Amino acid sequence: MDILDKLTVLTDAAKYDVACTSSGVDRGGAPGFIGNAVACGICHSFSADGRCIALLKVLMSNACVYDCSYCVNRKSNDVQRATFEPRELAELMIQFYRRNYIEGLFLSSAVVRSPDYTCEQMIEVLSLIRNEYRFRGYIHVKAIPGADDRLLTALGLLADRMSINLELPSHDSLKLLAPDKSKESILVPMRKIRTGIRENRTDLVKYSNAPRFVPAGQSTQMIVGATPETDYQIINLSAALYKKYELKRVFYSAYMPVVSGRNLPALDAKPQLLREHRLYQADWLLRFYQFDAAELLDERNPNFNLLIDPKCNWALNHYDSFPVEINTAPYETLLRVPGLGVISAQKIVKARRMGSLDFPDLKKMGVVLKRAQYFITCRGKPIIGLPSNPETVMRGLLSEREVTLAQPPMEQLSLFDSTASTKEDLVKCLTGQI
Repeated sequence: MDILDKLTVLTDAAKYDVACTSSGVDRGGAPGFIGNAVACGICHSFSADGRCIALLKVLMSNACVYDCSYCVNRKSNDVQRATFEPRELAELMIQFYRRNYIEGLFLSSAVVRSPDYTCEQMIEVLSLIRNEYRFRGYIHVKAIPGADDRLLTALGLLADRMSINLELPSHDSLKLLAPDKSKESILVPMRKIRTGIRENRTDLVKYSNAPRFVPAGQSTQMIVGATPETDYQIINLSAALYKKYELKRVFYSAYMPVVSGRNLPALDAKPQLLREHRLYQADWLLRFYQFDAAELLDERNPNFNLLIDPKCNWALNHYDSFPVEINTAPYETLLRVPGLGVISAQKIVKARRMGSLDFPDLKKMGVVLKRAQYFITCRGKPIIGLPSNPETVMRGLLSEREVTLAQPPMEQLSLFDSTASTKEDLVKCLTGQI
């Protein structure tokens, strides 16, 4: 199999790994090096379902020794297998970078032979990219659960961000669908990475030139919809991971029915993309809006309302706390008003020091009044004619925007399927003709 064929197989196999995130690292270019990383993001392409294709997102190999029921690369599945040699992948990534096809690398892998062997191969790839090719851009690498701690440390010293996929939200689901994996094999290295990041911060205070260990932090991914866990269970688990393991992000991936199995949803089942979207919105509330998981859902209401976002849903369930007066409400209270974001709440707090605000002022600040108008007053007065009970407000919120439950099929943008000439150019690039 030539390099182009391997690339076709292994980029397609990587499309179910979620990597739509900014790098979290600022690192400029330097004499004798190539590449740079920007904290505000390096994403520039989007797939049909909104996923950002930011990096060369590729597997080292899809020849897995595990047999996870939900995974298209499981050993019992009849798919074409391919494995990169470390130098092949390193040279490929650098050639693509030099031609401005990509700006960084997202590297994952199936477990080849053993976790330690797979981790060693990934370390060799990153070592070539960093040390031989002198690349200083962004690299996100998936750690391999079960690999030796020393190998994880070596991997973390070469990457900007590491992630270990939790995959499924509960121990029972993991045991059912991924019997070769265990909760401990995932959480132990996650804890190791957290400890390494903490120790590295201390080292950098003492020694400014100390090597950096996973400077952009770690993340994880959970599959949504393959097993019967509720949103309440998932969002509580996410909150615990943020608190205990200091994760930068928890990604949620709607299960795509690509393989059949007696414990899996039917192949014709629609991916729960709207549910995935609501979980991301709730996750945002946890990280930036000072919400607790217990405030958003409980055992009596274990799933998010798909028709409205979690913040609106919370506000309607606590309608006795509204309306709030824009000119006097504390910043923490403003954050809980639907239609007000972190930036607009900060603008309000700053602007009202100069004088009282009214509804036209809020609109100029970027407040989404179509939602916020039901929950606020300005100078003690609401907008005349608005409903005053949660049921009517709900109808008003829904009438203000079209609610679309259509779920588009997942599609990853390809580097070589747009035109024949593009593919020919890539072949020439890989063979050194251009």
